Amino acid sequence: MKANVDVLTLTATPIPRTLNMSMLGVRDLSVIETPPTNRYPIQTFVMEQNGGVIKSAIERELERGGQVFYLHNKVADIERTVAEVEALVPDATVTYAHGQMTETQLENVIYDFVHGDYDVLVTTTIIETGVDMPNVNTLIIEDADHYGLAQLYQLRGRIGRSSRVAYAYFMYRQNRVLSEEAEKRLSAIKDFTALGSGFKIAMRDLSIRGAGNLLGSQQHGFIDAVGYDLYTQMLQDAVAVKQGKQHQVKLDAEVSLDIEAYLPDSYVADPAQKIELYKRVRESESAAQEQELQADLIDRFGDYPEPVANLLAVAHLKRFADAAQVEKITRDERQIMVQLSAKAASAVQGEKLFAALAKTKLKARVTADGPLIVTLLLPKGMATADWLTELTAFVQALAKQQQEVADGK
Repeated sequence: MKANVDVLTLTATPIPRTLNMSMLGVRDLSVIETPPTNRYPIQTFVMEQNGGVIKSAIERELERGGQVFYLHNKVADIERTVAEVEALVPDATVTYAHGQMTETQLENVIYDFVHGDYDVLVTTTIIETGVDMPNVNTLIIEDADHYGLAQLYQLRGRIGRSSRVAYAYFMYRQNRVLSEEAEKRLSAIKDFTALGSGFKIAMRDLSIRGAGNLLGSQQHGFIDAVGYDLYTQMLQDAVAVKQGKQHQVKLDAEVSLDIEAYLPDSYVADPAQKIELYKRVRESESAAQEQELQADLIDRFGDYPEPVANLLAVAHLKRFADAAQVEKITRDERQIMVQLSAKAASAVQGEKLFAALAKTKLKARVTADGPLIVTLLLPKGMATADWLTELTAFVQALAKQQQEVADGK
């Protein structure tokens, strides 16, 4: 409609496409993580439909003077559900609301409920947005496996809006076999209960559903066709070109040094934390990110052992190897072979190659029959950390020369 319009979008759980666009730099993203004062995490339960649990949950809420949302998303038999709730809890006053009611009917029901005339509101997803009722602190959802992850999070956000502890029950039909995606959604809503979990919920939704079509109408899915990593890399490159940034070609260097480089169980025991840390190691693209990762490791787990130090050193080496367009680095006992790609070899032949070799104390020989291979010779008894430092200095010098060639120097 008009060019150069700034748009600010506020959301608790961005849809996968929007979140992916922000992560790729197409849109800017800011996260507000500080919750309002005197708020508590919502106690969340995932279980089969259970009349006894429903009865006790409603009675507990009524005992402390609170109210209950009971979500039944079928207008056709919502009155029958009201009768069932009344039979379970005879002392409770129950009403219902749905989107097919007239404006006046709906307004009257909500007005009476807000002013305490009813204890339980049986409702459809009409309460998903724009509802702020601090006295409602118990939520019961039928057929929770039918809802999307972001929708479940939004619905849960209708309670816990006061200084009381709130309770959310996500139920599915007894003996029902859940689909794999439904299990993942319900597991995620149960796991992420901390205040301000909307961003993490959205990230999990992105991983479950895919990122969708950047310019089309589809808001999730489709990325399996090319793989998520390749898709994001291609999109990042395209965005960088559009933003006028210079795109530096990188290879994915193979590094095989026959050393122990990993996160031991004795240092990081939790598998989920290990996956997160390995991902951070792999995605570090600057010295600042590497230093931040090292500081985080020490802060969370203490001083790290040699295998972790080797892992960080190899990741540091690989960052420069990728930039230098090195195809592979392999170690065979007391020698290390660095094989350059054809493009890298043409850029650093002659004086430039020997200038890079001057950055390391290791002796070397160069083989140009076929691919250009630089073999570094390791002195007997040289410590792993020492030869890793020397190897990295050489590869870093190659990366610097590749950058100079790209810049036309």
